Amino acid sequence: MAEQAPTQTNAQTNAQSTVCPAAPVSDTRVTRDDLPPLQHAAHWDSLVRLSSVQRTIDQFLMARPFERGPWLAVGFGAGIVAWVVLPGPWQWAALIALCAAAVITAPLIARDGVADYLRLAIMAMATMVAAGCATIWMKSALVGTPPISAAQTVLIAGRVVDRQDHGGGVQLLLAAHIAGRAWPMLIRVMLPEPLDRPGIVIGATLAAKARLTPPPPPMLPGSHDFAFAAWFEGVGATGSISGPITVAGSTAPAPSLRRVQAGLRDHVAAHLGGSAGAIAVTLATGDRGAMGQGDADAMRDAGFAHLLAIGGLHMSAVIGLVYVLVLRGLALFPWVALRVRLPLVAALAGAAVGVGYCLITGAHVPTVRAAAVALLVLGALALGRDALSMRLLAVAALAVMLFWPEAVLEPAFQMSFGSVMAVIAVHNTAWAKRFESWRDEAWAMRVGRHAAMLLLTGLVIELALLPVALFHFHRNGLFGAVANLFAIPLVTLVAMPSLACALLLDSVGAGAPAWWLTGKALGAVLWIAHVTANAPGAVTVMPAFPGWMYGLAVAGLLWLGLWSGWVRLWGLLPLAAALAAMATVPTPDILVTGDGRHLGITGLGPDLVVLTPGPGRYARETLLEAAGMAGKTQPLEDWPGARCTHDFCALALVRGGRSTTLLIGRSTRRLNQPAVEQACAHSDIVIANRVLSPLCHPRRLLIDAAVLARNGGMTINLASGEVHTVAQTTGHHPWLPW
Repeated sequence: MAEQAPTQTNAQTNAQSTVCPAAPVSDTRVTRDDLPPLQHAAHWDSLVRLSSVQRTIDQFLMARPFERGPWLAVGFGAGIVAWVVLPGPWQWAALIALCAAAVITAPLIARDGVADYLRLAIMAMATMVAAGCATIWMKSALVGTPPISAAQTVLIAGRVVDRQDHGGGVQLLLAAHIAGRAWPMLIRVMLPEPLDRPGIVIGATLAAKARLTPPPPPMLPGSHDFAFAAWFEGVGATGSISGPITVAGSTAPAPSLRRVQAGLRDHVAAHLGGSAGAIAVTLATGDRGAMGQGDADAMRDAGFAHLLAIGGLHMSAVIGLVYVLVLRGLALFPWVALRVRLPLVAALAGAAVGVGYCLITGAHVPTVRAAAVALLVLGALALGRDALSMRLLAVAALAVMLFWPEAVLEPAFQMSFGSVMAVIAVHNTAWAKRFESWRDEAWAMRVGRHAAMLLLTGLVIELALLPVALFHFHRNGLFGAVANLFAIPLVTLVAMPSLACALLLDSVGAGAPAWWLTGKALGAVLWIAHVTANAPGAVTVMPAFPGWMYGLAVAGLLWLGLWSGWVRLWGLLPLAAALAAMATVPTPDILVTGDGRHLGITGLGPDLVVLTPGPGRYARETLLEAAGMAGKTQPLEDWPGARCTHDFCALALVRGGRSTTLLIGRSTRRLNQPAVEQACAHSDIVIANRVLSPLCHPRRLLIDAAVLARNGGMTINLASGEVHTVAQTTGHHPWLPW
């Protein structure tokens, strides 16, 4: 009887095990006829549609076994971003609990071979999101340093941890004791050049009077958040030394690597002067202090900023050169080539040089991240694996996010991994492989094909990084892809090898030709940068836009890059929607920084009208960027429509057919109360960097020091009446003052 019984399905077996053994076995599948008459077709149709969606998603995931893995890194990064976006611990805990609930309930999705991949995807992504949120939360609790409560002038005494030369001064990182605090804290202060002395080196102990402030939050919505970076660096205050310096105790010598870095910087500067020498110093040591502002702006607008920041490009050039030289050099000796695994030896040599280059250039976090990624690539080469794959890129991203989860919010992380993802996505397409495949043809045709592919890759990278540049910097060079086609080979194939040869040949006094070649190559790069940056329409600017638009664009780019085949084209929909939304963001009429001392007004001509024409170059540049303007600034008191006294400026703006009267404070001296009350009563909006609330009652809006302390910098659109503040975009994290 047992042999003749028909084979039962899994569903039938499971159903039989849940009833009495004597009960007859029945088919447990639900059919439309099993539903009560009153439960008409709508309920059944919804079940069918849900099952169809599950089956479609499951088949989609099953057909892409090599493309699912990198999305785990995306989930980890999404958890980190969610921790930053959500305002506080209750929301973070709720997110982790929601992810745990998803992991627990995911097995309830259709079983018995249906939607297996969907269940696993939900469980894996929920786990990674929760892990990312927990990782950055843990690091914040371990290394985050509460900032000082308010600006203060105090006596400090501490040890110099780091020293970086900047234009017009020196930036010091001190482990300092501050008067009134029981324990030391890291502070970052600027030392004016006249107060600098030879004894102030890394390891020295000094005492001085300093003006300290909490690390500043973003000046305007969408601006850089220095307080966020300082929190994860353990820095509790920033400021400047304002008094005489006493070098207390014995001055310890600088660590050997620092001495090597300083000596290398002086050696390069002595052989190459001017702008080319400044770039050579940057390539050799990572020190950008000697770069002139005009050259730095030209490099940025031409899309060459990545050439000045020691990162993946430089690390790849150095390690790649060593890898190829060692591999090809040892291959010339048959005895060695037959007995030694050459890729492993070359990888070890490249890793040693890469680590040394990372340490000499300062071992800053972006450089360390680039070195870590390069070491993973070397490991893949040594094991005979594909050195450029999405899975390896995902592993590298996970390694970085585990140790530096805050890096996900930095433009360096987004641009470096985004550009590599774009390169892999382009070169892994079927048509690209056919186009690059070896064929019997003339060398000129072969060079032309590779040049065309290089140009196409550059264009794809520029398009992929366009939302990143617009979101973080509010500007992007349009001709960067073409300009980089010439600049990158000049730097990686000419300037850096010749610089290395010059340093080596100087040991025997024969480095002059190599120095000459280095100077010519870097001079050509600077010439290309200035020509590109000054070309008409070379730079596009855009005002700050909401984070959800950027998130939508990133989601589209990830979909385009991580999937393959025609399905990746669905990523164009969110990307196009995000770019269209960005293009419709209006330019704010008024921009006010968080301290109230800097203000910008748009729509009064080609230039941005600013309140403070004197010191504060960085603040004015931030105002220009947030306004999406590439022109110059004009003082408010010089604008014909403004009436200015020593204490206030008054003007009227017409936006959307409506006139708005502004009253803007510009001094800190004692005011006549009746006069202030009367002036406020006749104004629509009053802006001041002092507290006016007991006296001032404008018709529409008062923005004084008290309001700015609670909300940070803000932008105002007069036509719509919208006011956007920094507090709205950053939440209430512990590193912020509100």
